[in-house]
Order: sequence, then C-alpha cells, then structure tokens
Amino acid sequence: MKIVVAMSGGVDSSVAAVELKKKGYELIGITMRTWSKEECGSTGEKLCCSLEAVQHARAVAEDLDIPFYAMNFSKLFAENVTKYFVDEYSKGRTPNPCVYCNSRLKFGHLYKEALALGAKKIATGHYAKIVQKNGEYFLAEAKDKKKDQSYFLFDIAKEVLPNIEFPLGDYTKAEVRKIASDAGFMNADRRESQDICFATTDGGYKEYLFKVAGPDMFKPGDILDSDGQVVGRHDGIASYTVGQRRGVGLAMKEPVYVVKINAKNNTITIGSKEHAMKKKMLVTGLNWLVNDVPTDPVELDVKIRYGSKKTRATVIPSGQGEVTVEFNEPQFAPTPGQAAVFYDTEIVTGGGWIEEVL
Repeated sequence: MKIVVAMSGGVDSSVAAVELKKKGYELIGITMRTWSKEECGSTGEKLCCSLEAVQHARAVAEDLDIPFYAMNFSKLFAENVTKYFVDEYSKGRTPNPCVYCNSRLKFGHLYKEALALGAKKIATGHYAKIVQKNGEYFLAEAKDKKKDQSYFLFDIAKEVLPNIEFPLGDYTKAEVRKIASDAGFMNADRRESQDICFATTDGGYKEYLFKVAGPDMFKPGDILDSDGQVVGRHDGIASYTVGQRRGVGLAMKEPVYVVKINAKNNTITIGSKEHAMKKKMLVTGLNWLVNDVPTDPVELDVKIRYGSKKTRATVIPSGQGEVTVEFNEPQFAPTPGQAAVFYDTEIVTGGGWIEEVL
C-alpha cells in the first residue's frame, strides 16, 4: 500500500515514516511549504518550513530511500489559516490555527494530493489514534496523554478517518526520540515547533498582527471592571485573551483576569477569578466524528483548551447546528474562538468553536 507521510522536519513525523517503513508500506514524503520561497528560506526552529526543517525532512527521506517532495501550499495557507487568524483577533476572539491547518491543509488539500499520487492513505506524526469498532472508524486519544493531540484534530472530515495513519499513537515522546536517535537522525533532539509557527520573531503574534493588519488592530480603549466602570486603558484588544492575568497593566487589590472582550466597543472587562469561572457556553461550527450524532442532551467529557483536562458536561443540541454546553462544575475562562472538543472516554465524538459564554 502506498502512503503519503507529511514530513515537517521534526522528530515526530520522521519517526512516523520510520515505523511505516518497518511495516513494509510504500512511502512518499511531502513537506508543505506554507510560506513564500523567500520566507521559507529563513532560518529558525519555529518556522515549520524553514530551510533547516526542509533539509531535515529531505535527509530522513534519503535515509529511508523514499521519494520526497516539497509542495508549495503558501497560497492555501494564507487563505485558510493566516486570514482566519487575523480575522479572529480583529473580532476579539482567540483563534486556534493548528486546528485549521490540520483540517484544511494536512487532511484536506494534502490528502487530495496524496490521492492524486496514487496513495491510499495519509500519515502524520500526531500523537493520536484511529481505532475501528464494528466497521466504523474513530479518532481517539494517544497512549501518551501528556502529548495527546486529538484536540487539534476534531475538525477533520469524518469520511477521511479510514484513510489516516497515526503511527505514534502508542508511543511516548521519550520512545520516539530514542527511535530517532537509534536511527541516527540529526533531528532526534530538535526542539518542537511552536503552535503559532508563523509568529517567529521575538515580538511573536502581536508583531505579526501589526505587520499584516496594521495599527488598527491595536487601537487603545477602555478597561472596565465587573460593574462596567472604567478603571484603565488597554493597548488594543488583540493584545489580550479571556483568562489572561499577566500583562493587564493594572495595580489592583487582588489578582484580576480578562473576563470579556468586546470588539464592537473596543473594551475589555476584568474581574476576579470568581468572575472568570463559567458554567455554560454556546458552541457553533460543529463537526461530528460519529454516526450517532446527538439530538438530545448527552453527558460527555469536554476539553476547552489544549492544555486543560477533560471535564464532565451536558451537551444540549439546539437543532440549529449548535449546542449549549453546561458543565457539572464551573470552568475557568472558556474563551470565544477556542475549540471545545467532546469525548466519550477516549473517543473524540466531535467538537466545535466556543461562540460565547452564557
């Protein structure tokens, strides 16, 4: 069977290729160039298609004696990822570009390229699993729960699941590095790429937003307290995210957090940690990965950010392509723009985008 392996130049995708090669699959390695030729030639470990990254991927492909291609996805990346990233911040929301990159590019456009090359499947170095039960394919958590990336994969089209391989699903990160080291790969100890791979400078995402969207993204406005009183000034809503504590720039009697961002009025509201604890939220843009899509309230585990633990909640469908999520216990700072992913034990049943806190 022919399989396309998405090779970023990192240790995970490299070992994914190794494990598939061991099983006798016919492999094709592909690196997605997500930036222009000039920018992809830049150095830097954060940039996933930097010169070093492409060299590492090509070297691994040569070691494995498999064909390797670097494909230009820069236009698609701009249309599907960076535009979304900027638009969300302009609306006072906190985007999650990794989800869009996975569903739109890796398991969208790259998957189509794989089929065009005669491949039957696409593989990546994600820490996740595809499991089969009663003839149905499911996305599931990886063995290494600290590295599990199923949260970032909820938006993949369900019909693609049978054609995905996640070779690292049963490995820990330490085991993966050892495999790479034993194979003599020069990227065995390479640092992991950052979530916002395109914000590579010291100024991070703020400098990137200023560069592509201009100063309007950082228009100063009022900071309000929980009573709606003006208590200070902010330096642009794009500088803040719900739940943020540091960097608010106010000296208060108690720790305060950003609890709301209002793009229309160009204000942020701060409050105590108690004010940031919420029990209900509206989730839209749903993508279900199971055949039995809930039509009635159902109890599931819900994850509201990558670094958080799953928590029990009742998911209540509205019949309008959205659900209300009511947590058993209040959760800290559900953030509009972030993903809410639903789990039935280890199986990802689906997910969507936090639209607003209720």
